[in-house]
Amino acid sequence: MLKSNSFEGTRSEEATVISRGVKIEGKLSCSGSIRLDGEVQGDISSQSTVIVGENGKVNGQINAESITIGGKVTGTVKAKEKVMLESKGNLKGDIITKILSVDAGAVFNGNTKMGDSGNFSVPTETSKPVDTSAK
Repeated sequence: MLKSNSFEGTRSEEATVISRGVKIEGKLSCSGSIRLDGEVQGDISSQSTVIVGENGKVNGQINAESITIGGKVTGTVKAKEKVMLESKGNLKGDIITKILSVDAGAVFNGNTKMGDSGNFSVPTETSKPVDTSAK
């Protein structure tokens, strides 16, 4: 007798897998989860989870509910809930999220904005001291 693995009233989440050796140029958008072990030159957007595997490479912005980086990402990372940088993860870019987890050995070069605030802008100039002396 065959048994059904689906339950009435529950939704099974779809996952998109981009395998090692696959290269994509352009925008990638998905309502489910994305696992990336290949390479993407462009922005990634998911209403769920984005996982950049150890062999994955992204050159672009990532927007998702939660993001795990085990490979190399160059660009801004925006997660509604959580960003995790794994020990072999390498991120050159800014992070905007509620929760940030960084494993020992991970590399991160950029700015971080954490919490519930919505807007985050990257400073374009270094601050210069104001001359307050009277002349």
